[in-house]
Parts: sequence; structure tokens; C-alpha cells
Amino acid sequence: MAARGGGNLWIRSASIVAVLFGLLTIQEGGAVLFWSESARAAAGQYVPFVVWFNFLAGFGYVAAGSGLWFRQRWAAGLAFVIAAATVAVFVAFGVHVAGGGGYELRTVIAMSLRSAVWIAIGVVAYRFVWRTRGRGGS
Repeated sequence: MAARGGGNLWIRSASIVAVLFGLLTIQEGGAVLFWSESARAAAGQYVPFVVWFNFLAGFGYVAAGSGLWFRQRWAAGLAFVIAAATVAVFVAFGVHVAGGGGYELRTVIAMSLRSAVWIAIGVVAYRFVWRTRGRGGS
């Protein structure tokens, strides 16, 4: 029972951050992609593949955060996948920029933040869910 209770604050915090981050990501990405001409104008030189990735990943954020709340091992795996995919898209974005593609500085900042947040959530998920559930934890 002690293993299950260990890290409860960390897991709860990570799950809340993931869900809130996901909902905001869906809202903002959806506005740029579908709903709001003013959001598109405000986004400036956005990179479509980055916006699409972030919008779709937002649903994964919500799923991972919900699963982590209940300490589901699959959610820890999803957190790893999200972290890796975010870093991969950030690298692709870097290639886009290095090739002379247009971009906004806020995209660099946002992708840095997303990468750091998901790496941190992945570490917490590994430490308090993946490892403990993998060793026969309930």
C-alpha cells in the first residue's frame, strides 16, 4: 500500500497540469485551425504542422492526464510518447526554421515549454506509476 500512496501529490499535480494544458491546447489550436480568423491573424507566421500536431496532441494530453490521475500504466507510456513526439516535432520545426521557413519566436518558446513540461510529466509518470505498477503494484 505504501508504494501506491507514494508520490500522490506529484501524480495528482502532473495529471492536473496535463489535462489543463491539453484543454488550453485544444482551444487555442482549434481557434487557429478552424474557428477564428482573428486567432489566425494573431498567430502571425504560424507553422501549420506544428499547430496541427499540438492541436491533436492536446487530446492525448487530456487522456494521459486522466489516466495518470488513476495511476494507469498506459498513461505513463502515453506521457513518454507525447514527450518524445513533442521533441521530434520541435526538431522538425528547427529544420523548418534552418531552411528559411517563417516562424514566430513564441513558437520556439511554446515548444520549449511543451517539451520541458512533457519530459517532466514523463519522469513523474515513470517514477510513480510505470515503475511501481510494473513491479506488481496495484
